[in-house]
Order: sequence, then C-alpha cells, then structure tokens
Amino acid sequence: MGSQWYGDKAHRRAMKAGYRSRASYKLIDLQNRYSVIRQDDNVVDLGAAPGGWLQVARDLTKGKIVGIDLNPIAPLEGVTTITGDFTAEDVQKKVMDVVNVVLSDASPRLSGQKCYDQARIADLTEAALAFACKMLKPGGNCVVKSFEGELFGDLMNEARKHFRSVRAYRAGVSRKGSTEIYIIAKNFIGDYNDT
Repeated sequence: MGSQWYGDKAHRRAMKAGYRSRASYKLIDLQNRYSVIRQDDNVVDLGAAPGGWLQVARDLTKGKIVGIDLNPIAPLEGVTTITGDFTAEDVQKKVMDVVNVVLSDASPRLSGQKCYDQARIADLTEAALAFACKMLKPGGNCVVKSFEGELFGDLMNEARKHFRSVRAYRAGVSRKGSTEIYIIAKNFIGDYNDT
C-alpha cells in the first residue's frame, strides 16, 4: 500500500477492521455487487501483497486460497502464499489444480509518463487475463484491475472472447479522479488455447 493513503478515511477504517489494506473494501464492494466468489471456490489472488484481498477471500470461501506476489506476503491463516512472478511457469505449477476464481488488484510502479504507464498497465492486465484463462476451470470467474485509457476497450474485447459475461466497474473506494477500473469476467468458457 502506498504511503499516499496512510491516514486517509478508508485506510483508517481498514486498519480498525483488521484488514491489511484499504483495498479490502474494493473486493467487498465487488463481491456485494457481482458475487464473484462462491462458498466453495478455490481462489488465486495475483499481486496479492500485502494481503487485504486474501483476507476478504478467506472470509468468503471454504476453498483453497493462494496469493502470489513479487514481494513476500506476511503469513495468513488458511492462505498459501507464493513469492514470484505469476507469469512464470514454475510459479504457475505451484498453484492448485482446480481454480474457480482469479483476482488481480496488481498495478505496476508508475513513472508519471502517461503513454508508458498505460502500456505497462495494459500489459499487466493482459497477463492477468491470460493467467485466468490458463488456470480457471470452465464456469470460473475473474476480477482484474485496469485503468481507463485507449487500450481498455481492447482488454474488454479480449475478456469477452473467453467469458460469457464481462463488465467494467469502478469500485466505490477508488479515489476521486482515479482512472482505476475493474474488469469483472464471469463464467469462463474454456481453455485459453482452444479459442
């Protein structure tokens, strides 16, 4: 969690509730609207540090939960964590066989150069969607953070090739003026390589 959020209202609320980050409320908002995680789902969270979404997922499902991040994630009871790049094959092999939900609130470090940052964000979103399409069982769901920009429509179209229902949603906890937006992709059609 970036230092710019330390002490804001959502951050204080999250700390008081025992969550590791203000982002926990984004997943709660998304779950309340779209019921992405079901009671017995196995969930993988990409870019999971510091673990706020893992905490929420742990409360929503009795299934297995795996968090992957380049940075170590402090242990959470009932959650398996993997330190590594989720695009790497050796990291993907450590994930359970049955994945029902893929979450990604990951964001690259931003440089402040709009075109460069938009391309990096789009690449990360595309990589998260590709991971979901490779790992999800048919009927699975996916939530991936992206940012509005000229490449966002292409990302939505890519998701529509693989999921029966695809929507864009701006979480209520996102800061005003932010271009942060989530792709909610539900009911995975099938293997990524088959489409």
